[in-house]
Amino acid sequence: MSPTHLKMKVWERGAGPTLACGTGACALTVAAILAGKTSERTCTVSLPGGDLVIEWREENNRIYMTGPADYVFEGEYKL
Repeated sequence: MSPTHLKMKVWERGAGPTLACGTGACALTVAAILAGKTSERTCTVSLPGGDLVIEWREENNRIYMTGPADYVFEGEYKL
């Protein structure tokens, strides 16, 4: 997409395609920075479930993720 706008799809073993993965979005951003694909430490990652903003802060070496949280499932389990 662009150096500051990355696109990602997620496949979870045993579940198949999923709408999002915050851990994966953080890893994608760090990998893009370390591989020299972007020089920016803040990127938007687009996933099927929506966009996440990932920031890798140099001053404390922490990764911050910002994005929506939606209610997507309801169920019951009988014990």
